[in-house]
Amino acid sequence: MSNYEWKFSTIGGKNRVNISSGEDIRHLGELDQKLWTVLSSPVVGLEFDAKTLKMLDYDNDGRIHVNEVVKAAEWLTSVLNDPDMLLKKEDTLPFSAFNTDNPDGARLLASAKQILKNLGLEKDSISVADADDSVAIFAKTALNGDGIITEQSTDDEALKKTIAECVASVGGKTDRSGLQGVDADLLDKFYGALAAYSAWRKAAADGKDEILPFGDDTAAVYDIVQTIKAKVADYFMRCKLAMFHAGSTNALDVSVTRIETISDKDLSTCADEISTYPLARVSDCKMLPIDGRINPVWQATFDKLNKLALEKEFNGASEISEEQWNAFVAKLAPYEAWLGQKAGAEVEALGLDEVNAIIKADRKADLLKLIDDDKALESESLSIDEVAKLLHLYRDFYTFLCNFVSFRDFYDPECKAIFQAGQLYIDERCCELCIKVPDMGPHGTATSLSGMFILYCNCVNKINGDKMIIAAVMTNGDVSDLREGKHGLFYDRAGVEWDATVFKIVENPISIRQAFWTPYRKVARYVETTIEKKAAEKDNKVMADMTTKVDGAAAGSAEKKPPFDIAKFAGIFAAIGLAFAAIGAALASVAKSLSGFVWWQWLVLIAVVLLIISGPSMLLAWLKLRKRNLSPLLNANGWAINAAVKVNITFGATLTEVGKTPVKAEPDPFADKTPWWKKLIYWLIGLGLVFWLCYSQNWIYKWTNENPKWHHEKKVKPQAEQAPAEEATSMLVLTADNFQA
Repeated sequence: MSNYEWKFSTIGGKNRVNISSGEDIRHLGELDQKLWTVLSSPVVGLEFDAKTLKMLDYDNDGRIHVNEVVKAAEWLTSVLNDPDMLLKKEDTLPFSAFNTDNPDGARLLASAKQILKNLGLEKDSISVADADDSVAIFAKTALNGDGIITEQSTDDEALKKTIAECVASVGGKTDRSGLQGVDADLLDKFYGALAAYSAWRKAAADGKDEILPFGDDTAAVYDIVQTIKAKVADYFMRCKLAMFHAGSTNALDVSVTRIETISDKDLSTCADEISTYPLARVSDCKMLPIDGRINPVWQATFDKLNKLALEKEFNGASEISEEQWNAFVAKLAPYEAWLGQKAGAEVEALGLDEVNAIIKADRKADLLKLIDDDKALESESLSIDEVAKLLHLYRDFYTFLCNFVSFRDFYDPECKAIFQAGQLYIDERCCELCIKVPDMGPHGTATSLSGMFILYCNCVNKINGDKMIIAAVMTNGDVSDLREGKHGLFYDRAGVEWDATVFKIVENPISIRQAFWTPYRKVARYVETTIEKKAAEKDNKVMADMTTKVDGAAAGSAEKKPPFDIAKFAGIFAAIGLAFAAIGAALASVAKSLSGFVWWQWLVLIAVVLLIISGPSMLLAWLKLRKRNLSPLLNANGWAINAAVKVNITFGATLTEVGKTPVKAEPDPFADKTPWWKKLIYWLIGLGLVFWLCYSQNWIYKWTNENPKWHHEKKVKPQAEQAPAEEATSMLVLTADNFQA
């Protein structure tokens, strides 16, 4: 159990450990793993230096785990004199900061000085930029410990030439200096190809008469025969059919009709069509003319073959039989078999003489020794690489801890967490909490657990066309105009613009204020939908009635209208009168019960009514807002989150900025003008409300009694002595019977 005294702060509704000193980092391995905010994180998809993340991933599995972070912390604090320097997050490390009492620290200091010497720099500190430029560091070094040698690795011109020929033949590998070179594997491949190619060519020389029947022209003859072999076979088969059926010759030969189709064209452009005609004129003689009576497209090929082989083989004959042709082709069979056994093709471009010269020189052992000498410097080179690692972690490690051990950077308004990808501008708002989504699959269930209002957007880079998906969390403002298909603009952390399009919305409460208006919006939406529906039904009914009437009139089938029934309409008027009477009585009863209210009681009444309507929605929103948790989203991206990452109402308001306009603005010149009758209605409603308020508060009665000029000779009885309104009110009820009377 650790005796180190840790300090904690409440961040995001959780007690999280403070990493505020070098000693905290030194004792990181003693911190109970249950108290870490993150147990592992992915290496890719973060707004963090990719090289640093790769350096933290000791086992190269694409993830950074707690034990790897602890290992890095122990190494850093052991090679530095003052671990508190890690909190500065600087990219330059002075030589005085190296702990030379530690063997690793002393070795790293020596390597840092060697780097500056290789770069031709003289200073007492080294920066990330100095250590990252490996090409410049090793540009002037002959050997650098990577097991790859280049032409720069030796002064022997013969070895330089061999290295260059090896790279040209079998490929090369990039040396630390940035040049192409070879290692032991490539060297073995090169010399193996040399030996195989030399032996293959020697086999041809030993069996020259059989393998090369036409001497040095054998290869050219073979290539021509491969080109025309199928065409010759086609010709002989046509001749056999002509002999089989004498009347088929014209059909087997080229027809005049085919020639007529191209006769009006430039025939020099019709070579492809002419090449499909028979090789020569078909007849039943079964002989192939080779003296100039060949299809003009193939004539040049036959002329070349005649010159190389046919004239010598057939003593200047003008035509040959199928048997003679097959015998001629059979002579090339050993050459074809020899070609099939070809080896060492990689070095063929060097030429046989050069291949044999390299084999004879036998400098392979010298090259292998040069590679061994280079490998002997491997530890020194790795030490130089470790300097780059030290500088990267010196600059970035504390930032990583603030996003791994705790989420301090996420909850700090002045910082950005490493998973925050940028800003989304949409619907007069700026969303600061945007996360890259490498795979939408895991987000299917995670989003419902987060309690967040999330916009999933497809983003396209405006410069190079790259694409990505982001999840933008909306924590402030209204949602009435947010919908799938809405466009926005996303800026990544580098300031690059991306066109964003919403393709999925996960709806959850955004704020208490938005929840207050939700019931009214739902009612308004319902009323609007109902009105539209009823209007559409009425329109359809009217159109149907009009169509029916027009059709009926055209058919002469108009029905006789029924006589006016006065009793029916009297009943309707009576019903309307009763309805208005009931409504009036109800309003009178309400007015009587509320007549004694003072102004503040009215305010309380209005507040109670609003609370009854909006209270449940606001309560539900409050319960959900206090549970908003970012952990499910990060887990869906491959993070192993060990503690809740709450986004409460106060903090959430800082993650989405709503655009604000000045209070005073110039009037809209195109605003709709209010008609006079609407203004009159507004005035009447306003006056009615004022009168109702005055009447309900007895202000009229008090005022008239306090002003003598309004007094009558006979004082009005107090309101309490007056007869009830119900008894003073008479109502005329019109029924169907007395209406008829």
